[in-house]
Amino acid sequence: MAEMYYETDADLSILDNKIIGIIGYGSQGHAHALNLRDSGLNVMVGLYDGSKSWEKAESDGLTVATVSEVAEKSDVIMMLLPDHLQASVYKESIQQHMLPGKTLMFAHGFNIHYEAIVAPSGVDVSMVAPKAPGHRMRVVYTKNSGVPGLLAVHQDASGEAHKIGLAYARGVGCTRAGVLDTTFKEETETDLFGEQVVLCGGVASLVKAAFETLVEAGYQPESAYFECMHELKLIVDLFYEGGMEYMRYSISDTAEYGDYTRGPQVVDENVKENMKNVLAQIQDGTFAREWIAENDEGRHTFNKLRAENADHPIEKVGKELRGMMTFLADTD
Repeated sequence: MAEMYYETDADLSILDNKIIGIIGYGSQGHAHALNLRDSGLNVMVGLYDGSKSWEKAESDGLTVATVSEVAEKSDVIMMLLPDHLQASVYKESIQQHMLPGKTLMFAHGFNIHYEAIVAPSGVDVSMVAPKAPGHRMRVVYTKNSGVPGLLAVHQDASGEAHKIGLAYARGVGCTRAGVLDTTFKEETETDLFGEQVVLCGGVASLVKAAFETLVEAGYQPESAYFECMHELKLIVDLFYEGGMEYMRYSISDTAEYGDYTRGPQVVDENVKENMKNVLAQIQDGTFAREWIAENDEGRHTFNKLRAENADHPIEKVGKELRGMMTFLADTD
């Protein structure tokens, strides 16, 4: 079994006399900054001049300055900008301030693993990746709990990189739930794979294909939406609470039999071969190069695909049906 770290394994006092610079104040940025601040640590937020988040961060009681100013003053710098922006911001505003003894941190390994960012040899490079969206991470922290996290060390110039990473993980609340050691390679490749073949790409494609199959067979789009999209949350919640066994315990015997006998007809060996191809493109850097080039060239393909998918019939039907579901507004 992999080793897990908890509260008693992390010494928060390692960060007592350090300034932690959070670069970005989006979903992850605001959660990291506020959780660290509430853990008693000294936090600054780095944003560009004119950022819409500047006033928000200040109203939350945080010290805000430009990215360059924060990078200069901070001992620990956590990069929480979108992947495609990190390299340019690092080169323009952070790189010159990465002096020996500092720590450069990430919540996802993309830019380090694919060498879009190369830190100088005298600094620590590590990662703390909470396994939850930022808003959820913040809500859970305020309830005296935490979300699990991953910890990796890419470069240990100080000999203390792992301890500093653990302290940071405690500061954001991850050691309350458990922190798992990993590597930048493993986190990056498994994260991209999970997003592409299951969590985002795989699920979205499966739902759309099922919806289209029912509608093309003459069934009402509304019925197809309920069966293929709406009820998905009920099943995912069961997975989340108790795994596949609990899901199968909770559904009917008819559904369970269909699960065993018809699921493999849909997700067969051909699908698994396609998954292996996707993984190979992640491992050899093909996807990373494609995504970096897409951003460098103006995101034309990305924007085209976004518009096409927003116009899919399942989105139009779903918007109408969700408008009748007032209970959907009752969330944390």
